[in-house]
Amino acid sequence: MSTPGLDNADAQGKTGSDRLLFLLKTRGQQTAADLGQALGTTGENARQQLTRLAAEGLVESETVARGVGRPSQLWRLTARGNARFPDTHAELTVSLLRNVRALLGDEALDRVIGAREDEMRASYRQALKGTKGTEARLASLAAIRSREGYMAEHRTSDDGDGWLFIENHCPICAAATACQGFCRSELAIFREMLGPDCSVERTEHIVYGARRCAYRIRPEEG
Repeated sequence: MSTPGLDNADAQGKTGSDRLLFLLKTRGQQTAADLGQALGTTGENARQQLTRLAAEGLVESETVARGVGRPSQLWRLTARGNARFPDTHAELTVSLLRNVRALLGDEALDRVIGAREDEMRASYRQALKGTKGTEARLASLAAIRSREGYMAEHRTSDDGDGWLFIENHCPICAAATACQGFCRSELAIFREMLGPDCSVERTEHIVYGARRCAYRIRPEEG
């Protein structure tokens, strides 16, 4: 399994607050106790840091009943907290896309997206050259996407039937929201890179309000 965590090089050397934000970004809502354990400190120490982050508007909490016993206080990022993981050159990119569509039409925009897809396909194909097996290719794809800012990981699915490929961040979210051709293009590339021995289905989508983009990978029966 490949999971971004505190052993991730990008997380090394960060302040406690940055590490908390990183954990909430990559793992979703957590209790202070869980966060404290991940940080190697106490739940109370994590709670104090979370309280400071809440005062800055970066995190928020809600109380959730979990069966028998006391309700749990779960912490998550706010919109402002998510903004700490920026969408690269968002305003410029969206402006350019709108201008291409307005001045040259949808067909020209599709050609721009197609050119990007061709470049990605060639780059990914070269990076995955010689990598055999779906899981090995997933691991390599996660590494490629993480270098591009997607905070990607993969793991075996809970039912044991295949894998989950997860991207905890989308560095082109504004562009993808303005033009969903980017998302269709990336899904097509994932399917091609992972090959005919498996199916790839997007199950969570940041553009539609999910915390992350997630893909279900299942081996094809043959």
